[in-house]
Amino acid sequence: MDLSSERQPLIPTYLYTSSFTSKVLNLQKMAENSSSILSPPPSASAPKSGFVIPAPSEPGKIEMYSPQFYAACTVGGILSCGLTHMTVTPLDLVKCNMQIDPAKYKSISSGFGVLFKEQGVRGFFRGWVPTLLGYSAQGACKFGFYEFFKKYYSDLAGAEYAAKYKTLIYLAGSASAEVIADLALCPFEAVKVRVQTQPGFARGLGDGLPKFVRSEGALGLYKGLVPLWGRQIPYTMMKFASFETIVELIYKHAIPKPKNECSKNLQLGVSFAGGYVAGVFCAIVSHPADNLVSFLNNAKGATVGDAVKNMGLLGLFTRGLPLRIVMIGTLTGAQWGIYDAFKVFVGLPTTGGPAPAAIEAAK
Repeated sequence: MDLSSERQPLIPTYLYTSSFTSKVLNLQKMAENSSSILSPPPSASAPKSGFVIPAPSEPGKIEMYSPQFYAACTVGGILSCGLTHMTVTPLDLVKCNMQIDPAKYKSISSGFGVLFKEQGVRGFFRGWVPTLLGYSAQGACKFGFYEFFKKYYSDLAGAEYAAKYKTLIYLAGSASAEVIADLALCPFEAVKVRVQTQPGFARGLGDGLPKFVRSEGALGLYKGLVPLWGRQIPYTMMKFASFETIVELIYKHAIPKPKNECSKNLQLGVSFAGGYVAGVFCAIVSHPADNLVSFLNNAKGATVGDAVKNMGLLGLFTRGLPLRIVMIGTLTGAQWGIYDAFKVFVGLPTTGGPAPAAIEAAK
């Protein structure tokens, strides 16, 4: 009996026939097509990079010299000038009274003593509202327009001359900005000085401003504008030009690596140090005009000649100067620190270092 002819295969033949294999391949293709239809496309599941919103401190969020850039500089100026000037209101009070009545307010320490004895703790902050509002308005114009004019004059000069004469660019830009800034500051400064140096005049800006206008007219608020320009324009020119120069020298000689490789904390420390040194120069340059502003805003109908005759030429340059050096040095250092800290927060670089035109020329 031939068993081989009757032996049956263990695996059914239909599993390895060509017809079955083709059917399996067709099923696999159908499965692949169905899975591709049901699964979402990669572009739909993955977010597009264009919709990612950068963090506030992420570099590149605000384009340099765009309207958003100037707006950010304006806000930084409001914070830096308004808050710092309000903080040093007690020092400013003693300084103004030393300028107006040196026989009574003979020194810094005795001035604080007299003020505390006569008016108490509240007396140290008299006039803080016009100080806050006035210097906030001034800071907005000062820093915002400085950045604008610095770029404007650099573009006029061209990259080569802007790099070569960058100090002149700083001086011209800061002077132009301060002319505008003092128009905003002057009315508040007039009321502030009157409130601080005449205790019975008014409690603050709310009652002091209308009383001042009734007494001397609306134009009387700008009586001290020319002396204010005489004080603030040299001050601001020194503030910006010396700061830019000092910061550049610090990065060049004191720090052994480029600015863009320094930490943000180190850059802000450089801003404060450069601002403090610049503030000392500012105080010396602008002090005679500061004495004139205090005298004219305190005395009704007074003139510049009256101020010089009353104080003397030497007194015009030296009366109240030590206190003002301490006050303006600290003030200017803090202003640059706050201003650059805000710029870092919104993703902008700190101020100082090579001028933009110089960088472009080097490329």
